[in-house]
Amino acid sequence: MPNLDAWSPRVLSILRIITGLLFIEHGLMKLFHFPAPQPGAPDPLPALLMVAAVVELVGGGLVTLGLFTRVAAFFCSGEMAVAYFMAHAPRGFYPALNMGEAAVLYCFVFLYLVFAGGGPWSLEAAFRRRT
Repeated sequence: MPNLDAWSPRVLSILRIITGLLFIEHGLMKLFHFPAPQPGAPDPLPALLMVAAVVELVGGGLVTLGLFTRVAAFFCSGEMAVAYFMAHAPRGFYPALNMGEAAVLYCFVFLYLVFAGGGPWSLEAAFRRRT
């Protein structure tokens, strides 16, 4: 379907932007209780969750902007893999039952972005066009 193929790079950029914005929200919930406190997160946050919140804010922001997309997505994917195996997998094998579906999905979307890059609607693409 050639009409859809033409939109593929743009939809990649939309996927990147929406994923990054949703990921930022998790960091905001952990650090600033915005728009609400992260369900199940202790207050004050232990060091590991503080690191996770920073990765979510900074990594999610970079992914959203399409700046250092591959590196940021690599760290975000790794964080989600660690989160799944530390917090969800011990509760059971199936992600739908151990509440780990979002972590698995984020992990693999970010892993895809490591290989696909930011797409045409990214700061990286804008900088390439200017040089």
